[in-house]
Amino acid sequence: MSTPDATTASPAASTTPEIEVVLAFLGHLERMDVAAALDLVADDVVYQNVPLPPDRGRAAVARTLHGMMRLGSGFRVENHNIAANGPVVLTERTDVLSVGRVDAAFWVCGTFEVHDGRITLWRDRFDWVDFSLAWVRGGAKAALAAARARPAGAPTGG
Repeated sequence: MSTPDATTASPAASTTPEIEVVLAFLGHLERMDVAAALDLVADDVVYQNVPLPPDRGRAAVARTLHGMMRLGSGFRVENHNIAANGPVVLTERTDVLSVGRVDAAFWVCGTFEVHDGRITLWRDRFDWVDFSLAWVRGGAKAALAAARARPAGAPTGG
């Protein structure tokens, strides 16, 4: 299995089958292909954004992922570090969520467990303050870009 996208490429020189599954999974989510991502999870998968309650089972994870995709217009992953110890894959990454012209980039530490080529556990941890500020930073950047794109003397609206 090859690495799906440059944005999900591992900075490490070596890889494992478990790392490849995680990279493929994240690559499918970047393309907003929930069906393909779900093909890589076990029926009894557990997904949790700590400290929120976990989703248990493929159907619950599917509902959450479809809901996220409806709310957003894009998703990108920038992996900084990825390592495996047997079935456990740890990721240190920046996730970028997009809603319209606003991109919110925030740090995430993920733990995945992969058994028999399927993800059985996906647990992400991130700082809620950083997550909230990412939306403020992203909104400010989008507003600044819009202001710069407006021709001089054009009405500002309102």
